[in-house]
Amino acid sequence: MKFSAPLLTAALASVARADNPIIQTIYSTDPAPLVHNGRVYLYTGHDEPGSTTFVMKDWRVFSSVDMVNWQDHGSPMSLATFSWADANAWAGQTIQRNGKFYWYASMRRRNGAMAVGVGVSDSPTGPFRDAIGRPLVENWGIDPTVWIDDDGQAYMYWGNPGLWYVKLNPDMVSYSGGINTVTLTTAGFGTRSGNPERPTTYEEGSWLYKRTGKYYMVFAASCCSEHIGYSTGPGPTGPWTYGGVVMPTQGSSFTNHPGVIDYQGSSYFFYHNGALPGGGGYTRSVCVERFTYGANGSIPIINMSKDGAPQVGSLNPYVRQEAETIAWESGVQTEPCSEGGMNVLSINNGDYIKVKGVAFGSGAKSFTARVSSATSGGKIEMRLDSTGGTLVGTCNVPGTGGWQTWTNVNCAVGGATGTRDLFFRFTGGGGELFRFNWWQFSQ
Repeated sequence: MKFSAPLLTAALASVARADNPIIQTIYSTDPAPLVHNGRVYLYTGHDEPGSTTFVMKDWRVFSSVDMVNWQDHGSPMSLATFSWADANAWAGQTIQRNGKFYWYASMRRRNGAMAVGVGVSDSPTGPFRDAIGRPLVENWGIDPTVWIDDDGQAYMYWGNPGLWYVKLNPDMVSYSGGINTVTLTTAGFGTRSGNPERPTTYEEGSWLYKRTGKYYMVFAASCCSEHIGYSTGPGPTGPWTYGGVVMPTQGSSFTNHPGVIDYQGSSYFFYHNGALPGGGGYTRSVCVERFTYGANGSIPIINMSKDGAPQVGSLNPYVRQEAETIAWESGVQTEPCSEGGMNVLSINNGDYIKVKGVAFGSGAKSFTARVSSATSGGKIEMRLDSTGGTLVGTCNVPGTGGWQTWTNVNCAVGGATGTRDLFFRFTGGGGELFRFNWWQFSQ
């Protein structure tokens, strides 16, 4: 995909903010954030470009320490992970327990039924394998959410048109006590208009968590288009009391999906819309907003924005940074790298990557990049604040003899001081120029 955005010409504001949607290299959907070891891991679905229905074949992982620059970790789990599944890699959620990461995800069984499978990994970025070789639940098995309570009991909710839950065993891949049906009442989940067969607003996409002694059930509401609502309760199984609308029906997607976390002293709300070029109900993109709970624990109304959550801290350019760590981009894509992780590809003349809130301090003197090229290469321009901003350095990228034949290039840098937005602008001849693995400045 080739995405573009208006050029930024103003100097960096005192606090950088996320550019929504926060992922532009693919269409991402159904966000499920997880805080682990001081980092936010974001698990998403993946809409295929040009889709006119839900064409979804794999799941993706991204991560960030600052809520603004997001690193792409690729696809550590797909339909091919589950031999019993054949389509519909729909929403899921990942949770950590006993040193392992469990990814509960919706998918279609080969018999046509929607079911919830479980992937497991030793790492938050995978790879994940099928934990049990069969579905965990099949009963209208979409949109699972998982929470481990203070007493160690884990719960998994899921479902559309109903809402069900099970009590997971400590192994996280089996459950005890059978499947429980939540009684949907208007007092618990709000009143839907115009559909007497479904009197409550609950639709799908539930997200369960606990905060300051109160349990929250945030969910996609009504249809179609959906808004986001929430309910609260004194325990992980309710009884639930409807709290109101979180995000009104907005954006160019008829679905939405919530994800809520606390991170570094602030609260964040993830959602999706159709805001990227070519976006819509089947080509969605993940966004994030920061919010503050009311004094009584209420969730305020949160509106979609182009300028999302403010940056937490800044980005250190004097340690190695992956090229696929991006705040915004135009033209580029990512792929698995022969040296591990991911690299940036599809770099053509005029494409760029923006990295926000880069703390140069007293000044950078040189720049190193890990690059490859099966053609004659090109140039990496480093500019401040916009693609046409102050040029602080240019690195020449030679041909290396192959797209995965990597080498380091170095160049001098001058004028990169303070905390600024950094643009890598790529220039050269026609066609794909080179590929980009990682970068680092030095003083």
